[in-house]
Amino acid sequence: MFRLEAHPVARSCAVANSHIPAGSSILRETSLAYVLLSSQKGKRCDTCFRKSLGASTLKRCTGCASYWYCDAKCQTIQWQINHKQICKKYSRWIASPEYQTLAEHERMDAILLSHLVAQFSTNKLVNDENNSPPAVFLSLLPGPLSDIRLPPLCASSLLTEQRIQQLYSRFGNNNFVVHSHFTTVGHGIFPTASRSFNHSCLPNAAAKYHFTSALPPVMEMVALRDIAQGEEICLPYLDPALLQTRKQMLEFIYGFSCVCQSCLQLQPVPTPPSGEEAVLRLGKSLRDDLGLKDGIHPPLQYKGLGDLPVQLRSALHEDYLTSLSEIFSKSSHEGDYPLANDSGLILLALYTFIYPPNYPQIGIHLLELAKTWWNELVASSPLPNKKHIIEGQVKMALSLARGILNIVGPEGDEDGPLHEIETLQNLLDH
Repeated sequence: MFRLEAHPVARSCAVANSHIPAGSSILRETSLAYVLLSSQKGKRCDTCFRKSLGASTLKRCTGCASYWYCDAKCQTIQWQINHKQICKKYSRWIASPEYQTLAEHERMDAILLSHLVAQFSTNKLVNDENNSPPAVFLSLLPGPLSDIRLPPLCASSLLTEQRIQQLYSRFGNNNFVVHSHFTTVGHGIFPTASRSFNHSCLPNAAAKYHFTSALPPVMEMVALRDIAQGEEICLPYLDPALLQTRKQMLEFIYGFSCVCQSCLQLQPVPTPPSGEEAVLRLGKSLRDDLGLKDGIHPPLQYKGLGDLPVQLRSALHEDYLTSLSEIFSKSSHEGDYPLANDSGLILLALYTFIYPPNYPQIGIHLLELAKTWWNELVASSPLPNKKHIIEGQVKMALSLARGILNIVGPEGDEDGPLHEIETLQNLLDH
């Protein structure tokens, strides 16, 4: 599907061996090590990350009382991978001052490193001469941090401190956020993906995750659009909507300065207006520029940041995006449908400037717009003419959302956006 070639700036790059159609699977990789977010403990299985169907469906480990599993199969899998080395020490370890003084993200690092060290120690996985996932992980470039301070470890280790430092130095810039439909549920290490794919703020591929009983989480890299033979395959290391902070985060976490067209076109961005009225006034000009004044009219237009008129550039500020998102969310939930309609369409217009075609976040937002319009139909009982218009908007939003989200396909939890689209479509049809 792809090969690694030399890159003028990065270590290497993944290049398509042949034409890759949109929606194609580029890579599937099982996580080498992974950790569930503390907020998800008891709600998801610590092995496969699947959601609990009820309060009593997950089984708690009797040894540490801190890990939860779907069944004996999932428990056995993690026991064999790393939990055997951690179980009896875990409760005392998380109560220790060394652990308690850590910030939340540092605690995640400490647990993930403990998992990884236990795997390396137990299975003697390190063989620098082969292409095993552990060897690939050790071949990754370390992060830009010069002073490596190891977090406290839970597992006993047969590894030298130097080897553990080698592992930890590759954490920050090579871990992936494991998500279900953009809801973060954990972190994971996927060495081949880290080794292969460079970052782009306008990616042509994206990662999704599969949660299957008795298996660790699996990452699948999917083409967002057609990728030509010889074209580099890139994914986003960060949400492209982090318009101002992404440059600093890429430098701090990953050690490089992004000079893509998207980043070059961002500078400078004026301070955005404050207050709901000013936010909407700017947004309506943006919406009208995209032809969304009267609602959605397929196909969606996608434009680069450089196409945004100078007088509208303050809409590219993160503070503006945050304010607009809050207005849409609040008005949609409170039933202020005219305001939800205006702010939702403005947000859609902004997304088509920020994200590349078929980016899943656009499909998810279209679904939210469709649900808002459906709620307006149910709650307000509009006159026949207006009802026909609103129904038409629901249908178009669902159609566009389905087309975008089907590119990436099913992922994460089963009750995700594609399931919601079909549910809402059935309600609309009946």
